[in-house]
This record gives sequence, structure tokens and C-alpha cells, in this order.
Amino acid sequence: MSAQQTIHVGGEWLNAASGATREILDPADAKPFAVIAEGSTEDADAAIAAARTAFDEGPWPGTPVAERAALLRRVADLLVRDREEIGLLESRDAGKTLEEGRVDVDCVADAFRYFADLVIGEGAGRVVDAGSDDIHSVVVHEPVGVCTMITPWNYPLLQASWKIAPALAAGNTFVIKPSEVTPLTTVALIELLVEAGLPAGVANIVTGPGHTVGARLSDHPDVDLVSFTGGLVSGTKVAQAAALGVKKVALELGGKNPNVVFADACATDEDFDTAVDQALNAAFIHSGQVCSAGGRLIIEESIRERFVAELARRAQQIKLGRGTEEGVECGPLVSEHQREKTEMYVASALEEGAVLRSGGKRPEPSDVRPAEGYFYEPTVLDQCHREMRVVREEVFGPVLSVETFRTEDEAVALANDTEYGLAGAVWTTDSGRARRMARRMRHGTIWINDFHPYLPQAEWGGFGKSGVGRELGPAGLAEYRESKHIYQNLAPQPVRWFAG
Repeated sequence: MSAQQTIHVGGEWLNAASGATREILDPADAKPFAVIAEGSTEDADAAIAAARTAFDEGPWPGTPVAERAALLRRVADLLVRDREEIGLLESRDAGKTLEEGRVDVDCVADAFRYFADLVIGEGAGRVVDAGSDDIHSVVVHEPVGVCTMITPWNYPLLQASWKIAPALAAGNTFVIKPSEVTPLTTVALIELLVEAGLPAGVANIVTGPGHTVGARLSDHPDVDLVSFTGGLVSGTKVAQAAALGVKKVALELGGKNPNVVFADACATDEDFDTAVDQALNAAFIHSGQVCSAGGRLIIEESIRERFVAELARRAQQIKLGRGTEEGVECGPLVSEHQREKTEMYVASALEEGAVLRSGGKRPEPSDVRPAEGYFYEPTVLDQCHREMRVVREEVFGPVLSVETFRTEDEAVALANDTEYGLAGAVWTTDSGRARRMARRMRHGTIWINDFHPYLPQAEWGGFGKSGVGRELGPAGLAEYRESKHIYQNLAPQPVRWFAG
């Protein structure tokens, strides 16, 4: 299997300077299906230098907004053209189902179109009233400069688009480092940017590990902004490295997200079935490898037993297998390391008193589930409490913990009892209660009677240790801009502060 040139610097596709490579494994059978370049700090330095030159001397920052928007729309059209190919690549790379991969491509195309529309619909600047007809004062927005982007392995293509689309719309140049585990669709996206006509040096990619390439993208003196999505520990290191150069930093980190279900949301059989279905979706989509996964079910005590029994019954029926197989509903975990981590959390919960209601083990192999794959059964842990590690720490696996409450105040306290604050949901037919809960829950996104949808127009970010800054929406574009105040005196006069 020959190595793919996956480092793109200054308009050229390259091997790693060291010649190093890495095998990419299909998590469904643990077999390599691609070989990529394994970059290093040398490659990162070259990519940053190319981005710096393209920003300081190239045409992109000064390209008219209409032309930048047109390029973003061309990229969206190319994504639609290649939907099946890229969706399949995302499925094999990350282990998700083929349908999930297709949906991801659709969402990425939507993001590029949204930022194209947003940037072209803006005015020329915000006029500031200086109190005189002789003064023209305006605040305008300019690109930040060279942006470095570090993305996670769970939604590699989607997370890349949330950074690349607004950065390009604002006129920046960038270097992106995808996860070394799932880099292939990000490479494919850079190929589409080149095909769409982006000038050389504007978009650069270095495939390689975080401790070398990611670290260099965070501390290099020629970088103006660092955008990172990933875990809390790595995000803290990125922030510390960037702080030495006083760079702008955007961090989207972890979550431990509550799904709060009141009894009135399950008053009818139809409502009950919907709430259970959504609880399954919240916890087990993409095998729970989602930063916004609803891994904490917080349910009113009066309906706990009925709800959890049905939840566990249906979790046992989820069809596990290779994501490209027909009828499969949930794929493998991304790596053996991630499966072992999930097993550790389940074992810890059981030792601390949790009751296993479903799952909790590796499944038997089948015709759609190779024995070598990193599969783990959807797991429901009942009678959990806030002192358990599985309740407090991000699992990133198909594990749902169940806590109970009796009052609204207790529900709020449980929902907010986390160092994270990314997302959460509340299920109730009482509109007043829904609004109160949404106001009181300290999380960046609150879904009411739903879970997981996001809108390109709405800001995405968190409270607490879930991160700093916002992606998507107007705030997502603002992350990649600097504001400049231009004050023009049309009739200058001497100030006469000094004698002479």
C-alpha cells in the first residue's frame, strides 16, 4: 500500500520531510486501508511560513467579499457532487454509519453556504457618531491573519468546516492539523478547496501527531489565532502555549451533558416512546463519541423504573456492525484505546454501586461485526450518583448513566453539577418550566423536547471547562476577525496643548 501525499504546503502536495508515514486503520476490523504522511515540526514550520506569505503578500485577504463568498459556494457544490465518496470515507475512517457520514457531508455543505451568505450580507462597517460633521468614524472588520486549526477524531470533516469556512470568509489563511486517527476527509476537503480555485498558500494541512505538530501550531510566533477542538487536557496545553505569544484562542472542549426528563413529558404512550427514542439518540449516536452526547439521563423518580426498563430493552436491540453494512445502526469505537477506556469507566461504575441494565461488554462477532473490530455494546447504568467517575468524567463511548430527581430545583442542581457546560436538554410539556430550566441550566446549548440538532446560524460553545469562544453563527465569523476603528478628521485644527 503506497503512502498518500497528505501534507499540503504552499499549493503543493508533499510527503513528510522526514519520510515518516502512518497507517490508518478501519475500526470495524482493525485493518489498515490507507497510509498517510506523518508530519513533524519541520512540516508545521513550512506550512506556517506558506500561510504567512500568502496572508502578507498574497491576494486572498484583499479579495472582494463577493469573490470569497462565491468560492465558498463552489466548495459546497463540490461537496454535494462527492457526497457518496466522502461519506463513505468518513464512515471507514471514523467508524460511523454510512448514513451518518452522508449527513455530515450535507452539514458541511450547509456551513460553507451559510458563511458565504453571512459575509456577503454584511455592511461596510459600523458608523460611530463622533458628535461632529467634520469627523467620520467607522469600525471595520479585518482578517486576523494566520490561523492554525486542530480538530478531533470524532467528527473530522464537520469540525474542520466549522473553522475553515468562517476563516476563509473573513479573508484569513490557515494551517489545519486533523486528528492523526481520522485525517482522510480533511485531506479530501483541502483537495476540494484547491479545485474550487483557492490561491496557493491560503489552505495548508499537516497530518501528524498532536504532541509535535499540534504543539508547534500552538506556539509558533507567526501564528495569530489558534482554534482547537478536543479534550480538556490537550486544550489546556494549547491555551498555555498560545498564551506565551498572546495569540487569540478558540477552544471547544468536552461535555458531560444532562438529558433531564420530567414525568409530564411521558404522560401518553406516544410521548413516552418519543422521550425514550430521543434518550437513545442522545447517548448512543456514533457510539456515544460526541462532545454533546446526552450521557447523563436525569429522570423524575416517579417514572424512572418504567423509562429505564424500556430504554435498556431497546438499547439491547441496537444493531452493531460495520458502518457500511445495510441495517447497521451503530458502528465501532474509533480505536482499541477508546474501547479500553470505555470498559474502564463501566467497571469503575459497577464497583461504585451502579446497576447494569444493558450492555457492559464486547458483543459476539457476526457477519457484519468482525471479531477484530472495536465494538462495544450500548450500556445503561442505573442508580448512579454524582460521586461516580462515570457521572463526572467524559466517557466518549456508548455509556448512559441514570440519576433521579423529585423536584425542579433538584433537577437543576444535578444538571449543573459538572465542571463542563456544553449542552443539555429538558423534556416537559410545561412551557413555563421549560423556560425556567433553560435559563437556569449553565450550558451553552439547551434543547427543549429534542436532542442533538444544531443550526449553522446559531452560536455553538460552552460554559465552564467546555471551552472559550464560539463557533457557527455570526459569533463564529467574529472569532476570525479583528476590529479596527478608523477616525477621520475632515477639518483638522491645532490642539494648542503646548506653548509655541
